[in-house]
Amino acid sequence: MGTIGGVNRPPVHIRPMTPADATQVLAIFQAGIDTGDASFEERAPSWAAFDAARLPAHRLVATSEDDEGTVLGWAALTAYSSRPVYAGVAELGIYVDPRAQGRGVGGALLGALVEATEAAGIWTLQAGVFPENTASLTLHERAGFRVLGVHEKLGCQRGRWRDVIRLERRSRVTGT
Repeated sequence: MGTIGGVNRPPVHIRPMTPADATQVLAIFQAGIDTGDASFEERAPSWAAFDAARLPAHRLVATSEDDEGTVLGWAALTAYSSRPVYAGVAELGIYVDPRAQGRGVGGALLGALVEATEAAGIWTLQAGVFPENTASLTLHERAGFRVLGVHEKLGCQRGRWRDVIRLERRSRVTGT
């Protein structure tokens, strides 16, 4: 077990996401959507849409060390912008299976993603989190994200206007 930001990593295996993970990744995404506090989305996209929207080099899954076929959570990036000046800025999405929450899976995924993105020259990771999603806010804070501000009433979800807290993590390794 290693540490990230002083927090122990759980006994999980982090590996690149593959198309073979699609069913589990999308089921975990849908479980997060179903909470009402993880996304404005109403349903997980098709694998083709998911695949097209995320940066191919920055998609990870966490699996149990004793069962590498069972996905416990995933993290992936989308481009912030297609403009070259923003090539080192990406938006983060991270979801953990409800049965694996509270076991450090999110921290292990986020730590591995930070290491990989810094090695690839990405200097800023951004995230948008509903204020009610305190577990996600804590996860991001522990990984070195800071609050940029709050988008008040950014979108209407199921008849309720929702605020979104904007967070970022600026690398101390690349883009300095």
